[in-house]
Amino acid sequence: MTTFRRPMAGRCFPSLKRAAQWVSQWFLKVAIFDSRVEAAMAFPHLQQPSFLLASLKTDSVNKPFAQRCQDLVKVIEDFPAKELHTIFPWLVESIFGSLDGVLVGWNLRCLQGRVNPVEYSIAMEFLDPGGPMMKLVYKLQAEDYRFDFPVSYLPGPVKASIQERVLPDSPLYHNKVQFPPTGGLGLNLALNPFEYYIFYFALSLITQKPLPVSLHVRTSDCAYFILVDRYLSWFLPTEGSVPPPLSCSPGGTSPSPAPRTPPMPFASYGLHHTSLLKRHISHQTSVNADPASHEIWRSETLLQVFVEMWLHHYSLEMYQKMQSPHAKESFTPTEEHVLVVRLLLKHLHAFANSLKPEQASPSAHSHATSPLEEFKRAAVPRFVQQKLYLFLQHCFGHWPLDASFRAVLEMWLSYLQPWRYAPEKQAQSSDSQPRCVSEKWAPFVQENLLMYTKLFVGFLNRVLRTDLVSAKNALMVFRVAKVFAQPNLAEMIQKGEQLFLEPELVIPHRQHRLFTAPTFTGSFLSPWPPVVTDTAFKVKSHVYSLEGQDCKYTPMFGPEVRTLVLRLAQLITQAKQTAKAISDQCVESPTGRSFLSWLGFGSMDPNGSYSANDLDEMGQDNVRKTDEYLEKALEYLRQIFRLSEAQLTQLTLALGTTQNENGKKQLPDCIVGEDGLILTPLGRYQFADQMVALCSRDDFLGSFCRYHLMEPTLGGRHLLSPVGRRQVAGHARGPRLSLRFLGSYRTLLLLLLAFFVASLFCIGPLPCALLLILGYILYAMAMTLLTERGKLHQP
Repeated sequence: MTTFRRPMAGRCFPSLKRAAQWVSQWFLKVAIFDSRVEAAMAFPHLQQPSFLLASLKTDSVNKPFAQRCQDLVKVIEDFPAKELHTIFPWLVESIFGSLDGVLVGWNLRCLQGRVNPVEYSIAMEFLDPGGPMMKLVYKLQAEDYRFDFPVSYLPGPVKASIQERVLPDSPLYHNKVQFPPTGGLGLNLALNPFEYYIFYFALSLITQKPLPVSLHVRTSDCAYFILVDRYLSWFLPTEGSVPPPLSCSPGGTSPSPAPRTPPMPFASYGLHHTSLLKRHISHQTSVNADPASHEIWRSETLLQVFVEMWLHHYSLEMYQKMQSPHAKESFTPTEEHVLVVRLLLKHLHAFANSLKPEQASPSAHSHATSPLEEFKRAAVPRFVQQKLYLFLQHCFGHWPLDASFRAVLEMWLSYLQPWRYAPEKQAQSSDSQPRCVSEKWAPFVQENLLMYTKLFVGFLNRVLRTDLVSAKNALMVFRVAKVFAQPNLAEMIQKGEQLFLEPELVIPHRQHRLFTAPTFTGSFLSPWPPVVTDTAFKVKSHVYSLEGQDCKYTPMFGPEVRTLVLRLAQLITQAKQTAKAISDQCVESPTGRSFLSWLGFGSMDPNGSYSANDLDEMGQDNVRKTDEYLEKALEYLRQIFRLSEAQLTQLTLALGTTQNENGKKQLPDCIVGEDGLILTPLGRYQFADQMVALCSRDDFLGSFCRYHLMEPTLGGRHLLSPVGRRQVAGHARGPRLSLRFLGSYRTLLLLLLAFFVASLFCIGPLPCALLLILGYILYAMAMTLLTERGKLHQP
């Protein structure tokens, strides 16, 4: 019996051991979530914990990224929507990061194919609009689940409006606001799965911390940027229709999406807000049964979410308050944010221009058209125009005065040129002359008049405060001048201004219609406003809807702006001469390094360029580019504003750099005041050529001049305000001569004290002054050597 029982015991022991391990693991899982279960029992309205969710959370810590994604694909395929809806909010947050920016999720904004090819390809396949994640969205959508989204993370104007119990204009928020229960923490939006996913996707661009400067990431190569492009191409197609929702199981039927919120009548988007509660109740109507509305509800939702999350950070009231110099900045966009918005604008132009000529004609409105065609007509004017204008106004007024403004500039120029994204666009001719802008674009120019004129004035005010010797700044002036100099564009802008300034002479009821102007954010299925044949009224409606009825319009081709253009032309001429002086100095400087350079005190720049701007990056080649950009920009400005050669010649003479008949230089730019001639801001810088040439020398004299004439570097300053740091960083440092210290009481007192001490040793005032000058020269030479040596040891 003994010999029989021992083998049996040996064979049974592994099974018993595995069973014990399974039981212990099960109890461990129960223990881990015991506290959460108790909390759920204490608060019955909270969701009960899901063991599927617990398992996925554990795997997210213990398993590699590729294995986790494979498991998620199987879970999405195998589990029913009842189980999947409990993991959906966690999964969305684990991918896009938390709304407070603490969790970064998959960090799609830094994920690049050339750096992490495996993780990149897996993430892109999982999040593709036809991939597993979107299948999960559609699977939950078919069951009509809702997920809470906190109002506190919405853009400022939207959040403020809802908190004041006023429903925002966009239909995106209608019938979604959930009032908190007694003792609740705040308002929430009840979103369907598609809305919830797109909200998180769009906001991850805003809520996540900005990329560190030390991390050189090309935005257009990152997974997030490419996903935005894929979603736009999928849901706003330029060819064909929007693909239907994909089935979650092979051979199964596609889940039908949840019905849309009924469209709001166009009249409800006027200027008068009503109580949120009243509007919330009054619009709890039955859903629209029109099957055509289901064709593009995802497309409309995607566009509205992108526009709301990326652009709706400023209201008209906030913009008007921001004109005060004492106003505090609210939301500050990043360069990455602006690049993504530019991608959106470029695709929207292609989307809107994909209408066939017979569909785009005015007569097409009277015939039956598909919702997609109507949506293409409404996408830009109704959803984008107003919010983009306020966004650009803020950027033009508050962006640092540095080369990073190029991102904002190109976004603006992309919007101004829809013809670049039209299917009939042609390559430019061999002589590189821009093609004439067709008259078919005149309505777009006129109905976007402020985008051209008001923002052009804003650009002039910015560029007049920048260093145009910098090649990057010169390039921005060249880009804007080239765009506005396209044949026929200036004439169309001028025609639009004439239409706006045209007096109201006809039809008394036009004054009543005037400027209950719609904010173009209504649903595409909303009733269209009456077709207005009066072109002047369209232009006036555009201006007053964006600026308010009491706006003061400054014509782009009026005398005020022309004066600004002449000042810019004068600065361009001055910058060209400064660049030439630097170039001449670079040519004259010896190719070898000086004796002090060998000792470690000379400049490390072999091109001898000074560090006040971008010339230290490319030397003479940068000077050549600056001169080329400015020369072409000046010619384009002459074409746009019809400046004569005589006017440009007068500007050159007024700079004070030409010589008179006696060979002496003329006085710098000045005005006649009560006490005589007074230097203008321009005149103060007309000594700059000689100082720039001295500071650019690659020897001890150059170092000595830089020590006295160049502003201290940022490293020597202690700025507590981050805004102050940005302003100083954006300020173009250049050589300057300041004698303010001579007017200091402290300086005068020290001089008197020195003369008094010298008199005790029988040293007269003149010898004392000479000794002081000699002493300072020796001190300055020593400080110059120490400063140059310190720069060499900086990392």
